[in-house]
This record gives sequence, structure tokens and C-alpha cells, in this order.
Amino acid sequence: MPIDLRLYAIVDPQRAGGYDVADLARRVGAGGATLVQLRDKRSETRAMIETARAVKAALAPLGVPFVVNDRVDVALVAGADGVHVGQDDMTAEDARALLGPGAIIGLSIKSVAEAEAAPVECIDYAGIGGVYATVSKEQTAAPIGPEGFARVAAVLRRRAHGLPLCGIAGIHAGNADAVIAAGADGIAVISALSHSPDPAAAARGLRDIVDGMLAKRGT
Repeated sequence: MPIDLRLYAIVDPQRAGGYDVADLARRVGAGGATLVQLRDKRSETRAMIETARAVKAALAPLGVPFVVNDRVDVALVAGADGVHVGQDDMTAEDARALLGPGAIIGLSIKSVAEAEAAPVECIDYAGIGGVYATVSKEQTAAPIGPEGFARVAAVLRRRAHGLPLCGIAGIHAGNADAVIAAGADGIAVISALSHSPDPAAAARGLRDIVDGMLAKRGT
């Protein structure tokens, strides 16, 4: 089954807006998130595993799949549905070998060159960006914008027609439509959810935007 990227919620203990991470995951899942990622760059491994297990338990009643950013070991031990890796993390091929054929494997792609080199046969989706500027993670390159997203997406569509693609970084209710218009199947969001006084309502609002744009596109 293709991965549903319409609203890809990323929860991060350092960017959780005062919410407990598992509770935040539950709220955004209830509001319409279609995939949730735990992103944690600072915690010790044992604490990260505990958090991953708590997020998994919070999402299980909702049927929302759950992946871990970077840490294939944490994903494996916590029983996550998969992992999202970047260009400097474990390779997608190695992640697939460890997690097996049924796991979700996502890959971050920032440029046309990376899109040309991506192991598309090993991944289930790609996150393209940063599309916009963000404070949620350190950006070492300028945002690519919707136009850059479209260029990268075109390469991936040529190499792997039907591969689900989402935009990453700086996406919120005011610009999500432009990302979908550029060819994305969904959006990856952190702050627009965790900084909201009502993350579930924020998730519903973003899903409405994405679903509306996809309907206009006929997908």
C-alpha cells in the first residue's frame, strides 16, 4: 500500500510546545495526521526508546503509522513501523536490510543531484526540502521554495512513478497549498502543530487544505 503523506506530523521533544510528546502525537493523530515521526536529536538512547514506545502506544488505537527519525536501532527496538533517514544517516539500503521488507523507509532529498542518486527501489516515500525557512532544525542551505520542490519531484517521478512525495520545512496553513500545487502528495509539519493551542484543530485545518488541493488536482 502506498504511504499516505497527506499530513505527516513530526513530533520533537525539543519542539513540543510544552506538550508531552506522546500526547501531542495522539492529538495530531486524532486531528487527521496520516503519518507521525518521532524526531529527537538530543535524548539518550534509553530515553528515546521509552518515548518511541509511548508514541507508538498513543497512536495504536488510531491506526496511524509511526516512524523514527534517523535511529534505526530505536525504531527496531520500539517496534515502530519504520524509519526516516537523511543523506548523512544510515543508508536506506542498510535500513531496509535491518528492518525488513515490510518496514516504512523514508528518505530526505534536498536537490536534483540527490534525487538522481536516491535508491528509489529501497524507499517508500521521499521528503523534499527544506521548502521554506524554519527554526525547527538547522538549515545549511537556502530554502528551495515550491519551484525547487517541483524540480526535485520531477526527477523522482521520472525515476519512480508513483513514489509518494512530501514537502518538508517551514510549512503551515498559509503556504501549504503552494506545496501541494507544486506536486507534493502531502506536507511534513512540526511547529504549525506543536505551537498551536489546539494541535488537533490545527491538524484538521491542515488536512482540509491538503485534501482540498489534492481534490482540485484530481488525486
